[in-house]
Amino acid sequence: MNHAQLTALGRALRLLGEHGESLTADTPDARLHEIKDDLRRALDLLDESVTTGAPTTRCPEHPQGPVDESAPDLCLLCETRRRAARRSEFQGGRSRPGEPAPSAPSRYGVRDDRPQPQQRWLPELWNGQEWQLCGTPRRDRHEAEAYLAAQRRGSRPAMAYRLVHEFTDYEVLRVWGTPVRIDIEPMGNL
Repeated sequence: MNHAQLTALGRALRLLGEHGESLTADTPDARLHEIKDDLRRALDLLDESVTTGAPTTRCPEHPQGPVDESAPDLCLLCETRRRAARRSEFQGGRSRPGEPAPSAPSRYGVRDDRPQPQQRWLPELWNGQEWQLCGTPRRDRHEAEAYLAAQRRGSRPAMAYRLVHEFTDYEVLRVWGTPVRIDIEPMGNL
């Protein structure tokens, strides 16, 4: 809605408000016809300013999204997300009973988070606690080694890098640097 449409629609609605305040039981028919014309004018202005269709869901995030009749807000996308959250609640999510929570969040994840192996080379870095992916898994070994060489020459290189070959199992091909476990708490957790 542009500024001119906004101004005209606001004026028409204020005029309708004034008509509503002045209505009484003995309002003449001529005045009612005038109100009817003003109502039509306001509806026409509203039709001109509305650019999208009526929302199909009650979801503020996906008003035009697909509909799920069983969802409270009729939004299939949000309901799918809620169902996945409930399912992971019942199945325990990613953490299994007796396992500690992940020690170091990573943008790329740690090895246990990855899908079943395929033939590829995984660039990993040592973050002080565990090995984590530091880039996208590569299909070409030379490309992965070139990527790790660039990472080592970067402005903030890690303590150690390694290249892992993933096929039916994981095989560490080469390690650059020495991984040393670092206590993440200052002063040794005192």
